Amino acid sequence: MTTVKAYGATAPDSGVHPLNIERRALRDTDVAISIDYCGVCHSDLHTVENDWGGTTYPIVPGHEIVGTVTAIGPNVTKYKVGDRVGVGCLVDSCGHCGACEHDEEQFCAEGLHGTYGGVDRLDGTPNHGGYSEAIVVKESFVLSIPDNLDPAAAAPILCAGITTYSPLKHVGVKKGDKVGVLGMGGLGHMGVKFAKAMGAEVTIFTRSVSKVDEAISQGADHVIISTDESQMAAASEQFDYLLDTIPVEHDFNPYLNCLKYNGVHIVVGQLTPLEPALNTAALVLKRRSVMGSLIGGLAETQEVLDFCAKHDITCDIEMLDMQDINAAYERMKKGDVKYRFVIDMATLKAS
Repeated sequence: MTTVKAYGATAPDSGVHPLNIERRALRDTDVAISIDYCGVCHSDLHTVENDWGGTTYPIVPGHEIVGTVTAIGPNVTKYKVGDRVGVGCLVDSCGHCGACEHDEEQFCAEGLHGTYGGVDRLDGTPNHGGYSEAIVVKESFVLSIPDNLDPAAAAPILCAGITTYSPLKHVGVKKGDKVGVLGMGGLGHMGVKFAKAMGAEVTIFTRSVSKVDEAISQGADHVIISTDESQMAAASEQFDYLLDTIPVEHDFNPYLNCLKYNGVHIVVGQLTPLEPALNTAALVLKRRSVMGSLIGGLAETQEVLDFCAKHDITCDIEMLDMQDINAAYERMKKGDVKYRFVIDMATLKAS
């Protein structure tokens, strides 16, 4: 095993601070990676502060990892030392259930084997994430970063990118479709870029008039102020799909009425019970549906990286020193980031 520098939390109110962690010795199919960049996901913050319950401390977050291969196990065939690679939200799965056999490891029957917050399937040691100098990951859960993607801006594609790409692909968004994107943060601005690249006409729904110009600059064709009753009434039955990236409890009902018959409301942001309750008449009378989606499998995550390279899509980022992570968390709580923090891990290695 190897001891590496990291930043992690030791309690819900501890913040994230320096600590040392152990990385396992290389197994036959393992890849050792020196981490260059790690995106900061809102899930990191929720996990650190135990907002969802179940966090086991100490916890080292980070599942938007881009780095360089430093060593490989004897049976590794896909990667070599010096390759630029990525690690997203998953580091293992059972490999044989129905979901895994269909390249949807995020729905593994054993449960999601996350990059952090769980334990290794073989030896039971804690999984620690990318707020660290280095990581060791099974070859089949390592991704290739295309040469023409900026490595720092590519990091959030491994979570924010796949989270929005996967459902748009699943429902078959195509040229001529009308897609509404609810919210314009780290997920929302990526949803706009993907839907546009797929040929859709894209509208951003936002509560803030101040975000209109910003939404247009991100590529949206139209902007609807969701608090404006007249604008919402004019949007009635206009959309094929709504990509809902709003991360907090909100009323789905006004948005459902914006869907055409057969329309789909895709939920990728809110992970709490609906409040207020859903008026199912809006579903039944127009054969609408509400669908949830969770990241993507390894094949699809590689696909979105390649899609981004082909269409020149990256995440809008703000670079961050590791030592400033707690201040970044406070800014995230206020929505004060456009649109994703990425940690320069050289600032950790040099500390």
